Amino acid sequence: MGTTRRDLHRTAAHVLGRRRYAVSGHFGLRASPGGIATPAFGPEPEILRLTTACLVREVGNESRGLALAGATLHDLAAFAEADLAAEFSAGAGMPASGPADVPLDLDAKELTELFSWFDLGWRVLDEVMAERAGSCIASTIQLWPEHFDVGTSLTFGGDGDGVNLGFSPGDAFSDEAYLYVGPWGAARPGTPSYWNAPFGAVLRGSEVHGPDDGVAFIRDGLARLGLT
Repeated sequence: MGTTRRDLHRTAAHVLGRRRYAVSGHFGLRASPGGIATPAFGPEPEILRLTTACLVREVGNESRGLALAGATLHDLAAFAEADLAAEFSAGAGMPASGPADVPLDLDAKELTELFSWFDLGWRVLDEVMAERAGSCIASTIQLWPEHFDVGTSLTFGGDGDGVNLGFSPGDAFSDEAYLYVGPWGAARPGTPSYWNAPFGAVLRGSEVHGPDDGVAFIRDGLARLGLT
């Protein structure tokens, strides 16, 4: 999973994110059916979608695809018209583009697992936000190409109370995928065992068997924080 996740991260950042940013000034991504994608951007509009088999580019009423098998980062970037030489940074955690002319290691089975995790994150976070409609301000859910996690932030009231919520496919903190609750403040109320990470609380992917597990874990964290 490590090399597939690494090369997917590079592709998300330096092909999808980079191309969207060059046209629109924004780089956030989305989960899409069986993959990840940009939202629609530009005047046509344009969408880039990455599946387990190919990179799809939709511009206006036209759609074209490039197979991932044997493709390099340079191949995908050229297909998407993403300029790898142009200055671009999505912020801290942004991966280096790396060797652009070496075939990417993107295993289809592992891509399916990663894409399923991102899709699960969207469904869980949508449900959590819907439950709190009117009681908080939620930022748009994004798949961030620098951190490479699906995340949102909830702001409660006018005193700056809030929390970051998200789904990571694994990173320097944990090689295993996890979902997280990250309070903005220092308080960690309730049972100490819940707060099992330096930034808050995490639930490992092996403990998440469906949306209900994720929703329940986040509800618990918000209740402990009094953010309901």
